[in-house]
Amino acid sequence: MQPLSPGGGADPVPDPSDGRGFDRRQFLRLGALGAAGLATVAHHDKVPAQAKRHHTHSAPAVVLADTASGVVVPTAPWLIAENARPGTLNWICNHVQPNHALEGYASQVSAVPGDDVALFINTTASAVQVQAYRMGYYQGLGGRLVWQGDMVAAVTQRAPEITPGVGTVRCPWSPTTTVKITDAWPPGCYLLKLVGSGGEQQFVPLTVRDDASTAAYVIQNSVTTWQAYNLYGGYSLYYGPDASGKPVFANRARAVSFDRPYPQTWASGAADFVGNELPLLFHLESLGLDLTYWTDVDLHANPSRLANHRCLLSLGHDEYWSRPMRDGAAQAITNGVNVAFLGANACYRQIRIQPTSVGANRLQVCYKDAAEDPLAHQDPSLTTVNWNQAPVDQPESELIGSMYQSVGAVADMVVTDGSSWFFDGCNLSDGHAFPKAILGEYDRFVPYLPGPRNLDVLAHSPVPHQSNWSDVTYYTSSGGGGVFASGSASFVGQLSTTGLIPPNVIPGPFPGISDVLRRAMENLYGLFGLGPAGPYGSSGGNWSSVYTGATAGAASAVGTPAA
Repeated sequence: MQPLSPGGGADPVPDPSDGRGFDRRQFLRLGALGAAGLATVAHHDKVPAQAKRHHTHSAPAVVLADTASGVVVPTAPWLIAENARPGTLNWICNHVQPNHALEGYASQVSAVPGDDVALFINTTASAVQVQAYRMGYYQGLGGRLVWQGDMVAAVTQRAPEITPGVGTVRCPWSPTTTVKITDAWPPGCYLLKLVGSGGEQQFVPLTVRDDASTAAYVIQNSVTTWQAYNLYGGYSLYYGPDASGKPVFANRARAVSFDRPYPQTWASGAADFVGNELPLLFHLESLGLDLTYWTDVDLHANPSRLANHRCLLSLGHDEYWSRPMRDGAAQAITNGVNVAFLGANACYRQIRIQPTSVGANRLQVCYKDAAEDPLAHQDPSLTTVNWNQAPVDQPESELIGSMYQSVGAVADMVVTDGSSWFFDGCNLSDGHAFPKAILGEYDRFVPYLPGPRNLDVLAHSPVPHQSNWSDVTYYTSSGGGGVFASGSASFVGQLSTTGLIPPNVIPGPFPGISDVLRRAMENLYGLFGLGPAGPYGSSGGNWSSVYTGATAGAASAVGTPAA
């Protein structure tokens, strides 16, 4: 897929006074003209080549354009121009190094221009340089060097501190350097690459926000899930060492801190971003979509900002949600905002987020056991257990439509409704199978659980070795908001089109899968990016014809421990 460029095949907006009927594409174009979320819409062949790349305090121009497949999507001239700038593969860390040779963390998970982000670095190198790469399309190279600092002196820092009985690992290090975020840093997902004087290399992720944005789409980095799986110092929300040093669930941390590095060899931090998030970002930016960026911690801190956008994109592994995150998303859907859950196991566990000495929202609490959580009796609704467990009793199916099942799937994705809006233009018939497209964790619609009853099952995929199913689902709310769920943790990865990025960094493409699913995602961008999905793609509730007889009451594997 080539990036959109100013000029090409967008249809003109029809004159509403001439009495002609509008087709869906024309109506969406006309409706976008007065929409607050798309504050300035211009016909894309009239956008000047010198259009500003980025506006911090005013609404950027938004252009309705056709993708190569003919799907109308809102695009942003600044993002098209940004991705036309020279890219590089130098963002990739190629150096294999001993543990703790170079590692670090930032004082913030996200920042805005004007912020000073402190970096706390521990290294055996005598000096270190910071290189800031903005991640996107960039002619298939995936990243652009936006800024690099001078070599600064670095030291070996003190050992981590571990809170007894809670297992919180915190690194009380002195700051090594400070990075000033300026207007020269376009909003986006960044990897800060630390480069040591001895060739050591390591990543620190950072998201640069535009809090004034009214972009159609907001992409959400799942940093709370990255942190939950972070085993730095021997403790995560899953494991802690026993007397022999073996990691066991019983000794897991009950609270994890952002005041520590991510080991890049584990499924957290930059590794999770590259595997579970970058393939979608790569596709979005290749199309030049009207996009802005934040983390789930930002949704927690300011859930009302979701109302400024048309579509929230939740990525491959978005498991840990706070009460403000969930309530904010639910309210937004009711008010017509669309949400796409593009992984599995999303919004599965409740967390609380608290400050540390470094800053706000730096400690993530999740006991995973109501008997241990001191708030279980004081405020039961905030108990940090799975959302479907007592005393919370709010399964994620109420929000997503589907429900987490298990891990370890190896199954074909089987199309149930090839005529649906999602598969429009894909030339698929019911029963078409994408070989081994369902891998790892998966979700499905569970008829007897609370949730929307007008839900459509777009793909219904048997997971034979577990006697279960993985479902692609979609429903619309009374306020028009559409909710799509891919039902598979491997979905984002299946979108991969590596271009020049080595396949060992981002696997793909997947023959017979990637091209078709990217085409289907263009349909989602078109429906979800131009306003509430309900008026143009209302769900009808076909689940009742998919789950019939014994399957309608079949036991779900709900509660199976998530990997």
